[in-house]
Amino acid sequence: MQKIDKTLEEWRAMLDPEQYQVCRLKGTERPFTGKYNSHKADGVYTCICCTAPLFDSRAKFDSGCGWPSFYEPLAQSAMIEIRDTTHGMIRTEVTCAQCDAHLGHVFPDGPPPTGLRYCINSVCLDFKPRD
Repeated sequence: MQKIDKTLEEWRAMLDPEQYQVCRLKGTERPFTGKYNSHKADGVYTCICCTAPLFDSRAKFDSGCGWPSFYEPLAQSAMIEIRDTTHGMIRTEVTCAQCDAHLGHVFPDGPPPTGLRYCINSVCLDFKPRD
């Protein structure tokens, strides 16, 4: 995997304002508003910034939290976990390993088999149907 390194100006030019705010400035979309929150289809969710494959649709579940949720990534190497102490909480942020896009957070309250809930902003994702 080749690391993608662009300036904020380059990212701003290629992303829409909401994608830029969430992916590059660590924002979040409002709950229950993202296009992939209730999405059900067979395929792979990829990073909107660099097209890196992140999650298989078979790992997606309805957590009721308002954002797409997955119990595991396609590969642990697809993302980086970072301790996040903003907003008076201790959480684990997940970013794309290829381009450092902020994706969301992972929590230890998901279903089996992992017990994890990757809570991901829809705006950070694209979807590729399985052939």
